[in-house]
Amino acid sequence: MLKIFVSTTMMIPLIMISPMKWLWSNTVVAGFSIAIVSLALLNHPTETPMKVNQWMIVDQISSPLLVLTCWLLPLMILASQKHIKTNPATRQRTYILMLVFLQMALIIAFSASELMLFYIAFETTLIPTLVIITRWGNQMERLNAGHYFLFYTLAGSFPLLAALLLMNASTGSLSILLMEMGATTLSPIDELLWLACLVAFLVKMPLYGVHLWLPKAHVEAPIAGSMVLAAILLKLGGYGIIRVSFLLISSMKEMSYPFIILALWGAVMTGLICMRQTDLKALIAYSSVSHMGLVVAATLIQTPWGLMGATLLMISHGLTSSALFCLANLNYERTHSRTLIMMRGAQAVLPILAVWWLLANLSNMALPPTTNLWGELTIMVSLFNWSKWTIMMTGAIMLITAMYTLHMLQTTQRGPTPLHLKQALPPHTREHYLMLVHILPIILLMLKPELISGGT
Repeated sequence: MLKIFVSTTMMIPLIMISPMKWLWSNTVVAGFSIAIVSLALLNHPTETPMKVNQWMIVDQISSPLLVLTCWLLPLMILASQKHIKTNPATRQRTYILMLVFLQMALIIAFSASELMLFYIAFETTLIPTLVIITRWGNQMERLNAGHYFLFYTLAGSFPLLAALLLMNASTGSLSILLMEMGATTLSPIDELLWLACLVAFLVKMPLYGVHLWLPKAHVEAPIAGSMVLAAILLKLGGYGIIRVSFLLISSMKEMSYPFIILALWGAVMTGLICMRQTDLKALIAYSSVSHMGLVVAATLIQTPWGLMGATLLMISHGLTSSALFCLANLNYERTHSRTLIMMRGAQAVLPILAVWWLLANLSNMALPPTTNLWGELTIMVSLFNWSKWTIMMTGAIMLITAMYTLHMLQTTQRGPTPLHLKQALPPHTREHYLMLVHILPIILLMLKPELISGGT
């Protein structure tokens, strides 16, 4: 674990001293080297968490998220190359440095053994993400999107900080290991503390109703910002809910019922919103809210199957949504528009790119035997055991997901080809490689899904 963190830290001098002609190549090679080394974290000989040092632990829930974090850094650099290559040298180095700082904060967040250290890393991710959105965003509304992102996150995080300080004062420890063993629990009078802890993570997921910052941030962010928001930063909320849910004692479980119902209802509503979107990036962003609604419901019911399905869906959605945003960016670079109808008929002009579109969309709609399907089915079974009425909502969610995914595929790839698309440049080798390293893990995880199932 430490060698991954130290290697990521050593990318900072590499970025500073690399000649400009080798800057992108050096950082991509270093990022992939760290990602390959991080694959060793998926090997867990025992079910107990592995203590790296006083401040860091790795277990079967955090290790897949750590690997996903390391895997996406070189992909974000690859995807951003064309967009950032025209910037001055200092800005190119700053952009890559922001991505490295973001990975360092995420590694600390996913491996923290104390909730206070997790909170500090959780908040630290805000700074580089905000800089990426507001400085390198594509549209004039990027400052407004950055304000939404900043104030929604901070408003949700202040109650979490107050709750953690009060919990530390009353119990004397914020150790995640002690909480999982049941040595540190809240008393029934501390229901508000649990609620305060939950609010920050529900905003980050985001839960329907506090989700308005996400579409704005996705639409205005550059490609790397959209990738890291959808693939990793949303998972911080799910990871935090899993950690804090161990504080929920049996007498307080009824408190989570409204959030479970709201999460499922929100998943249906955002799925319906996706069906009427004309902006491709907004469609993919709202689909993330829909998928994360299932994750919120699965984690709050606190069953082994629920946690397994939530972990499976988080990792699968991370790879799939990142691939979809990359494809949306490839289309944007050729059409200079995010409007769906401006991209129709792309299959006739860019047939190989249409293959990547097909594979990514089939994974997004949970086609068998993808891990998206295993995650959604596991969540459906666990929710059905909790309440039989949930089968209607989860069934509607899967049906609506298939409908808007097929709508997105058909609108972008089929139909008459507009004139402006007939002169589009074919995909470069870099772009094919970028899509390959997105789709290949999705295919390989079908063969061994227990690597990312949380060990339950």
